[in-house]
Amino acid sequence: MKHPVIAAAVLLAGCLGAFPQTTRTLVVTGGHTYDPSFYILFEGDSRIKAIVDPHPMPYRREMRKGYDVLVLYDSMQEISETERKNLVNFLEAGKGLVILHHALVDYCNWEWWWKEVMGGRWIQTDDKPPRWKTTWKHDVNMAVHPVGKHPVTEGVGTLHITDETYKGMWLSPDNTVLMRTDEPTSDGPVVWISPYRKSRVVAIQLGHDRMAHYHPGYQRLVKNAILWAGGQE
Repeated sequence: MKHPVIAAAVLLAGCLGAFPQTTRTLVVTGGHTYDPSFYILFEGDSRIKAIVDPHPMPYRREMRKGYDVLVLYDSMQEISETERKNLVNFLEAGKGLVILHHALVDYCNWEWWWKEVMGGRWIQTDDKPPRWKTTWKHDVNMAVHPVGKHPVTEGVGTLHITDETYKGMWLSPDNTVLMRTDEPTSDGPVVWISPYRKSRVVAIQLGHDRMAHYHPGYQRLVKNAILWAGGQE
């Protein structure tokens, strides 16, 4: 005999449709400071269950069974061979990836990462520690426009936002650009789908601080990206 609460839940599911799938999301931080307002991006949507795991821990274990999407908000150059293998295995298994803002600086010397997976690369000089040719500018007021229609930009519209811009990155000609700006201190494309075909990869250049984090359109953009990368949209 079914428990009455379970029976009622099953009946309700039959009336309203299947229970919503939860996108298990691993959020990786470390190597760069950020406003605590960042965490608001993962609130208010029952379809997203996020766990934050900063460096040096996130890639030290197998991730494929535990998570559907990886969200990067870190800034790292070197990880161990074991950590690289776990990261490669995750993506080659078809799991999703969302790269936010300063995570575009990650792994500039790992060609597979920046060329195939991310579709972008910060350009650095030969000096050590890295000194960048790619430039950035804080507190820029700009308009960011959707390019065509896509589930990642659904309901976002044009963003009038104050954020940090990047200029002089290498961007893959095979990226599918979803949003761009005419702001001259930016390269133009600020949201794109990378050329990587084994999983869904979304790069979002926006997201420096609280002015972006609290922007309703930016919150919608990030949640859309997570859900699409996880196969829900």
